[in-house]
Amino acid sequence: MKRLLVALALLVPTTGAAQDMASAPGGTLRFLDKVTGRVEDLSLSRGQAVLLGRLTVQLDECRYPRDNPAADAQAHLTVMETEGARQMFSGWMLASSPALSAMDHPRYDVWVLSCDSGFVAPEVTEPDNEEPLEEINEG
Repeated sequence: MKRLLVALALLVPTTGAAQDMASAPGGTLRFLDKVTGRVEDLSLSRGQAVLLGRLTVQLDECRYPRDNPAADAQAHLTVMETEGARQMFSGWMLASSPALSAMDHPRYDVWVLSCDSGFVAPEVTEPDNEEPLEEINEG
């Protein structure tokens, strides 16, 4: 346990102040069934649970950096095996480092993709004119 704490301390950047985090009303998770190959992205509200295969996945909390909403999401999940009501995972998952705190299940994998911060990425639009771009001659 002590080695794990030391390893985690080395991974955390040493800055003067902690990063200011905001709480989101929901988040997006990705679910993988390793046997069938089924992949599904799910948008859940805070506190919402969903049945996926033989698992019940609940999004307890989702946080993101206040100054950069598109950056790293951190979600607290509770995952229960439906049959037998056995807890498979309860803890924080980081979008940028899913293996750091991963759920250990032989068939299923769940990880966080993003928080619903209200941030909307700008749409990519096509140019208005259909004139070809000038070619650059290499001489």
